Amino acid sequence: MDLGFIGTGTIAAAVVVGIADDDHRIMVSERNTAQSSRLAERFGTVTMATNQAVVDGSEVVFLGLLAGHAPEVLTDLKFRAGQRVISFIAEIALEDIATMVAPAEAVAIMLPFPAIAKGGSPILTLGDATLVREIFAPANAVFALQSPAELNAYLCAQAVLSPALLLVASAADWMNNQGVDRAAGEAFLRALVGSSLQAGDCRQTLTALSTPGGYNLRLRQAMEHSGMETALTKGLDDLKG
Repeated sequence: MDLGFIGTGTIAAAVVVGIADDDHRIMVSERNTAQSSRLAERFGTVTMATNQAVVDGSEVVFLGLLAGHAPEVLTDLKFRAGQRVISFIAEIALEDIATMVAPAEAVAIMLPFPAIAKGGSPILTLGDATLVREIFAPANAVFALQSPAELNAYLCAQAVLSPALLLVASAADWMNNQGVDRAAGEAFLRALVGSSLQAGDCRQTLTALSTPGGYNLRLRQAMEHSGMETALTKGLDDLKG
């Protein structure tokens, strides 16, 4: 499939890396020359071109632009009927993207995460998820959303990743202060938390980790007493706006 990327920031570059070995022909725009040239040098399936050349040579065009720059950039480009466009821009509604890229069809808003470069990553999709699955599944898990409100809830909740990482990093720091090699300690915690999250329902796992007097229960109760859940809920409500 001929795929094109307008905008090659960190996320768009990760997407390209994740599919560069999948027999696609990929064109990336010159907006981020350093990033684009690195991708072209690394993968024989990737070439760098102007924005219009990317549009002209692609069946599917991905938009990895900043929301504030998108209208200006897209206004100067000529799309064609039969093309399909997938936007990474959560801040701009799909119907507005459709107006900017007409007569091409804006089929979906797709929100990938950096781990897509290695596969096994979730992908949020609002709109027609069929094309997204065709390109990125089963190597990644596509979550098809039904409304902008649902997308907003997922966007807010995904921010739990940062505090979760902070907990693991801080616990590794604490281990290091106790004389444990920090790299080994963090590797253990990443494996522990990652495997536990993949094991099944979080509430059921929490119940299994609630042995009276056990380390897990005691630490969780101490953090809950300090207002952890209240702070999380308030933070999510603030993000939702």
